[in-house]
Amino acid sequence: MPPVAAREREFEFTDADFERIRKLIYQHAGIALSPAKQDMVYSRLARRLRACGDKTFAQYLQRLERDRAEWETFVNSLTTNLTSFFREAHHFDILADHLRKLKDNERRPARIWCCAASTGEEPYSLAITACEAFDSLNPPVQIIASDIDTNVLAQGERGVFRQERVERLSPQRLQRFFLRGAGSQDGQVRVRPELQRLITFRRINLLDPNWAVQGPLDALFCRNVMIYFDKPTQYGILKRFVPLLRPEGLLFAGHSESFMHAADLFRSLGRTVYKRKDADHG
Repeated sequence: MPPVAAREREFEFTDADFERIRKLIYQHAGIALSPAKQDMVYSRLARRLRACGDKTFAQYLQRLERDRAEWETFVNSLTTNLTSFFREAHHFDILADHLRKLKDNERRPARIWCCAASTGEEPYSLAITACEAFDSLNPPVQIIASDIDTNVLAQGERGVFRQERVERLSPQRLQRFFLRGAGSQDGQVRVRPELQRLITFRRINLLDPNWAVQGPLDALFCRNVMIYFDKPTQYGILKRFVPLLRPEGLLFAGHSESFMHAADLFRSLGRTVYKRKDADHG
């Protein structure tokens, strides 16, 4: 007898279906789904079965094989996009100090890659940090914001957020960097166009052989991304980060992530911030 939860499911979803999905998302996006994610996978993809008119997961997986356009939606459905403005705020303080040093010592634009842009809160937090560090709405900073999920990238590029997404920001930041919606846009805010001009949104799969990013970078935010990859995949990505970062560039990870298994590539500066191992230690 199958468990009650399985009997009550709208669609047939076998262990073999789940294992096939795990294999496909790993091959396509490097995401390593644990066995504990079976219910999450069911709930996320059940929406696609309804939309496509499929009766079982086996039918949907057959569709996936013949309809390459469905791949994008498949990946979008299984990626988690939990984000907020100035999440892990100490990282933005460290970045601000780093940018101020560049302002004092360099006469060139600073380049930053945010490789898990989600709906835009993180890259806009980077843009605000840059504006504050240079005390200008037009700082010499270029931000590349990428994600594998095209839906969230489109939201981020729009730069429109519900009021509750920004309620933790200070009144000063709200006034300086956001425009309040009126009429049909009441309850929403839009980032100022000056912030949008600092950011280029691009779809990038970190498993792709070529990335639409050119170094050298002054900072690379790869936060809460590596938790979805196994250690060999993480190491391969980190190895590709090294030549993209300037010797003095900073790599930022999520609070639950550690790159100690790549100690030959990056050394920890503490607080989940890393520097190239081959950089001058002085």
